[in-house]
Amino acid sequence: MKKGFHLRDIILLALLGIIFGVIYFAAAFVYNGLTLLLTPIGYGPLANDITMGVWCMAGPLAGFMFRLPGASFLGEFLGATVEMFLGDQWGAANLISGAVQGVGTELGFTLTGYRIYNWLTIILVTISTTIVTFAWDWFRNGYSQFAGQMLLVMIIVRFISIFLFAGVLNKLIINMLTRAHIVRR
Repeated sequence: MKKGFHLRDIILLALLGIIFGVIYFAAAFVYNGLTLLLTPIGYGPLANDITMGVWCMAGPLAGFMFRLPGASFLGEFLGATVEMFLGDQWGAANLISGAVQGVGTELGFTLTGYRIYNWLTIILVTISTTIVTFAWDWFRNGYSQFAGQMLLVMIIVRFISIFLFAGVLNKLIINMLTRAHIVRR
């Protein structure tokens, strides 16, 4: 494992934050559309869980790219910061969400001691991010007011979303970056 970030890493991390900030900004439009579609049938809050995987992509990607403690947190937080500066609807609250998502993804890497970078890590990152972000939304969005069945649906959908976007899609991206010699192993 490397000892710290090098200039190349910092530049790549900044680029990652910018790219995902734009993706996160665009994801808000998908979120708003899903909310509009699902609200009449009583599932409007589920839009957040469906799109959560997209909003949690930068952290795991940074963690797999740099393999350093803090990389996952920084990737997620930088993406949220760029999203905020683009004028996203949540404003400065993005910084809190980015920090929470960053802590969730960082926890998954911490559980492996920053030594294992395979499907086990993807599963652990998915589980930790799902739990941490769901707990935050429980507090912030008043999830305690929902029925048990709705909560179960929400956490399952969130887990699947995070697994598909922050896990499987990121794994495919890392494989491509490795083949292109952008990420060294």
